[in-house]
Amino acid sequence: MPARSTSLTLVTTVTTAALVVLSGCTSTKPSGSGGSSVELVNSGKLTTCTHLPYEPFQVRKGDAIVGFDVDLVDLVAKELKVTQEIVDTPFEGIQTGEDLNAGKCDLAAAGMTITPVRAKNLDFSAPYFDATQALVAKKGSSFTSLASLKGKKLGVQQGTTGETYAQKNAPGVTTVQFEDVALLLTAVKTGQVDAAVNDNGVLFEYVRKNPDTEVTAEFETGEKYGFGVRTGNDALRKEIDTVIKKARDDGRYDRIYAKWFPAAPKK
Repeated sequence: MPARSTSLTLVTTVTTAALVVLSGCTSTKPSGSGGSSVELVNSGKLTTCTHLPYEPFQVRKGDAIVGFDVDLVDLVAKELKVTQEIVDTPFEGIQTGEDLNAGKCDLAAAGMTITPVRAKNLDFSAPYFDATQALVAKKGSSFTSLASLKGKKLGVQQGTTGETYAQKNAPGVTTVQFEDVALLLTAVKTGQVDAAVNDNGVLFEYVRKNPDTEVTAEFETGEKYGFGVRTGNDALRKEIDTVIKKARDDGRYDRIYAKWFPAAPKK
């Protein structure tokens, strides 16, 4: 999901109820590992919180949820000898750490940018994806910068770093908030807004499938995505980092990347 962001800092104290939930955790050890056991909220499953849709990172196709993030987390699940189970939940509960603290899931995989505010509420894996903000509009549009949208309507996804970027860098532009990226992009196509800002990975995949739209600008924000775990859950965080590093080293990461970003330049 987009590089999601919030200006609200929430205290993520584990409540008594959450402690009761976490007390029922089961544990498993990575294949061939002599390290610490990884505790899971549900036996035999690596439970992932996400917020749909955020194609190509996670999206529902028929009865299945698929995507770049899904495939990477599947690698972690395989190493733990369990299966991944995905929970679709509002993004606010993900980025504040509330879902993790309450034992709703083991990790959060939501195309989520690592930010200082979020890092106070949950622990992040090492970065696994580089992102930046971009502008999308109808093909042939004259909206090629935020300045060109002065007096116009710019769509943003609520709670995202794209929304924060627009608020700081688009004076004189009316921002229109949408709950998810599907509603945001539909608004561009139907003319409810003149353009929209969101993460480049999502927008380039969208315009590939919707040739009547185009990415008209990118803004170098230097964002990096990370998987989130409950604060202090070092065993799972380290396991995620180990698996992703191995996947980068042996080519699996590149194959997954090519699968979900076919229009992207070769890495």
